[in-house]
Amino acid sequence: MSEWKHRYKKEYDKDKSNDNGDKISEQIERKNLIKLLYKPIEEVKMITQEQLDRVFNEYPFYTSIYHLVNEFREILLEKNISKLEEWIDKADSLKIHEIESFVKGLVKDIDAVRNAIIYDFNNGLAEGSVNKLKVIKRIMYRRCSFDTLRAKVLWSEHMHKIN
Repeated sequence: MSEWKHRYKKEYDKDKSNDNGDKISEQIERKNLIKLLYKPIEEVKMITQEQLDRVFNEYPFYTSIYHLVNEFREILLEKNISKLEEWIDKADSLKIHEIESFVKGLVKDIDAVRNAIIYDFNNGLAEGSVNKLKVIKRIMYRRCSFDTLRAKVLWSEHMHKIN
């Protein structure tokens, strides 16, 4: 986006002028456009629908990314696994390196992705416990024996009442 901003600034300034004939340009922060990939426009207070429409007109590339991300979100929320293959083909057709990398990861483990879409179950609790154990282990590295590590983990679990 920053490359396009510099490239098109002159053209944008030519098209936009105020009542006095002075050239003006409106800049939308990149972080607000990125927020739109995760939240609906109603929740992003720093950008209006008019501004988003202007961004869509000026940067059709962003438009395709925006719609692609929203389609993937709908697949997850609606648990509609039949649209997944279609979405993967559409994402590949954009020829964006970052999206292609994401799609390769999905295709590599497609059975797990399908199960994640279909079922509400996950292993988040186990992963969180393993992560917490690893953090404690790193903190105590080369300071104690296994018995001390075990005692600290059990004491931590008892004190926080977290499983």
